[in-house]
Amino acid sequence: MSLVEFFANHTYRMVFLGTVIIGLVAGALGSFAYLRKQSLISDVISHSALPGTLIAFIVAVQIGANGRNMVALMAGAIIIGTIAVLCANYITRATKIRIDTAMAITLASFFGLGMLLMRIIANSSWPGKGGIQDYLFGKASVLTKADIRVSAIAGIFALLVVVALWKEFELRIFDPVFFEVAGFRARLVDVAMFCAIVIATVIGVKAVGLVLMVAFVVTPPAAARQWTNSLRSMVILSALIGGLSSGIGAYLSIAFGNLPTGPLIAIVLFTIFAISLLIAPGRSIVTKIMARRRANAELLAEAREVVA
Repeated sequence: MSLVEFFANHTYRMVFLGTVIIGLVAGALGSFAYLRKQSLISDVISHSALPGTLIAFIVAVQIGANGRNMVALMAGAIIIGTIAVLCANYITRATKIRIDTAMAITLASFFGLGMLLMRIIANSSWPGKGGIQDYLFGKASVLTKADIRVSAIAGIFALLVVVALWKEFELRIFDPVFFEVAGFRARLVDVAMFCAIVIATVIGVKAVGLVLMVAFVVTPPAAARQWTNSLRSMVILSALIGGLSSGIGAYLSIAFGNLPTGPLIAIVLFTIFAISLLIAPGRSIVTKIMARRRANAELLAEAREVVA
């Protein structure tokens, strides 16, 4: 399929635009989770987004509203996702449990609640329940203009939070001791940072699914980190990697016979990450091998001089 044919189709355009927006926002915001050494927090968020959307669906149906309204579902996912992140971090602060263990406990608990709610909804007679299970694996082909508009607005809001609190976020990541000594309120900044990451994760659940959304948040910054040492350039490069990979994956998923979009984007992201590991200057595997060989050659030359 040519690019002209691809963009001439309304459904394909919606898939492309929706996934690119998701990739851009998730890539940019994922940098902060990566640098905080909490990359798996996106997994906690995406899995807790399931009960969030289902609770929002149930509440909307009970009050006579449209249970599939994108704004309501996203609001529920954001609220519950933020609560899950705060729970994981609170467990770490209040106990001796490490953050990775706390995240695993939180993820399993919230996901278990989501699966229970999904069973309750499936056994009910509520209107609009059909296809609610798509949030597990996503379905990019069902994205509408309204969905993309909501995702874009939410993504822009999350990025504006980052811009407004850039200095606070940067200081919190790289010098947390001075951050607190200087009088900044760590918990408020953490809440703002994690809320932005929650939004970046939640906007992709409908298109990509909660299972694969972690790849959109973790892989772009991991790849971008191989190329730069600057936070600003890392955030920008990570966003570009996320957006570009999403666009390429969306096109390939349709061009090669309607393959699943989310998994193909994840494969493209991994490919870019693997290339970055191999050839990025300064940090790549090839660079390290060459540096080691040069060091060994210098040592060998020095040894020969001593023997001579």
